[in-house]
Amino acid sequence: MAAVTRALRSQEATDAAIIEQSWRDAERFAAVFDRYYAQIHGYALQRLGRSLADDVAAETFLVAFARRKRYDVARPDARPWLYGITSNLISRHHRAEVRRYRALARAGADEASEDHADLVAGRLDAQAYRRPLAAALAAISDSDRDVLLLVAWAELTSEEAGEALGIPAGTVRSRLHRARKRIRAALGCDDSPNTGEEHRP
Repeated sequence: MAAVTRALRSQEATDAAIIEQSWRDAERFAAVFDRYYAQIHGYALQRLGRSLADDVAAETFLVAFARRKRYDVARPDARPWLYGITSNLISRHHRAEVRRYRALARAGADEASEDHADLVAGRLDAQAYRRPLAAALAAISDSDRDVLLLVAWAELTSEEAGEALGIPAGTVRSRLHRARKRIRAALGCDDSPNTGEEHRP
């Protein structure tokens, strides 16, 4: 089954090919929407909650469609590009995001927003970390939070996160190290030497 899935995936057009085709046939861009809407919406939901996620996800694809002729087709994977657009849109709501984390930090386990809290707890595999994690996310800088969550929740590499945010990968790694150190301190974890990014295979 896995071999069949890999074979089918290898026959699919790259994101870049689809976007380039959409320059002549705008309807082709729907394939990019179909591939990534759920991921982009889920990321916006984790960061901003349900009330803003729908708008941010929809606007991401409207912006991407409008800018598709400027897409660098030398980059086969459009995810960093799309997450970059999403991050820019989320930046308009950083105050709302911080208020959300502060509310989660104050709330008891039963009062916290279930959709967001469960996703955070799932990442850490411990419900007890919900409140201090939310408080720590509210306390770190917007730029550090963007990097941390692109790597932790969107599962981008340092290079991809840098591409998304328009900054060097070295800057990403520096911000990621700083953010992880603050999060570990807030959670009362011992700081280990392995604070760099754990690259995906």
